Parts: sequence; C-alpha cells; structure tokens
Amino acid sequence: MTIALYPGSFDPVTNGHLDIINRAASLFELLVIGVYDTPPKYLSFTTSERVDMMAKSVNHLSNVKVVSYTGLTISFAHQVKATVLVRGLRMSSDFEREFEMSLMNKKIAQDIESVFLMASLEYQFLSSSLLKEVATLGGSQMVKSLVPPHVIEALKKKNLI
Repeated sequence: MTIALYPGSFDPVTNGHLDIINRAASLFELLVIGVYDTPPKYLSFTTSERVDMMAKSVNHLSNVKVVSYTGLTISFAHQVKATVLVRGLRMSSDFEREFEMSLMNKKIAQDIESVFLMASLEYQFLSSSLLKEVATLGGSQMVKSLVPPHVIEALKKKNLI
C-alpha cells in the first residue's frame, strides 16, 4: 500500500488545497494530511481549528485522514509510514522553494519521494495568506468562492470577514 503525506499549515484550508487533496487521493491508497502544529508564521487558527476545518472538508474521502504533527515533516512521514510527500505548485516561486525542500528531504530520507501536483488554473493565485488579507480588507464576496462554507463561518468567528 502506498501511503502519501500532504503536509501544510492550512490556515485556513482553501479550495486550492482541496483540489490537490482530491487529486492526490485518487493516486494513492492512503493520503495523510499533516496539519503542521507550529509553523514559523503567524496563524489565525489554532491547530485544533485547522484540523477540524480540514477534517470537515475531506470527510467524503474514505482514504484520507487528517492528523496534526510537530517537528520535521520527514520524521512525521516515517511515523505514518508514508513513502511519498505530496506538494502543490502554483507558480515559479513555489517551485524554487519546493525544489530546495525536496533536496533537503531527500538528503535526510532517501526512502521518501516527493510528488508535485500543479495547481489547477483557477487556483494558481490562491494562498491562505492572500485569502485572509482579501477577507480582512472587505473582499468577503470574493473569498466565498475560494473556501468551503464551513471555513467562511470560521473566518467570521475570527472576525476576518
């Protein structure tokens, strides 16, 4: 059985993330979504909230599970017995960063491969950070088409919309 890990902060989960997840779930027997507990950036949502939003977003996928983690992503991949890391690419700047991370991961763990899925054209521009910025500056109508409905409610509870 091929187990893949799709790691990220998912603050919050967007339709772009879900596009990658749906496509990756069709490629691998099990897809573990790793919600990183302590990324080096400002978070709007707690780990528990991010895990809950993600779990609600993927509950229709029987071969996907959502777990939070800390520490090295490669160590977590070994913990869940993943042999593949799934990453999404939007633009050339993503490629450069992902290329660096992939080489470092390969240096640490030669048994884990990285698989990159290109973001669908409609989500090439989308990031959680940009989404939150647009939402807080009054673009809630635009944001509604970019996240699941339960994420809109979570954004409202945090006064981000």
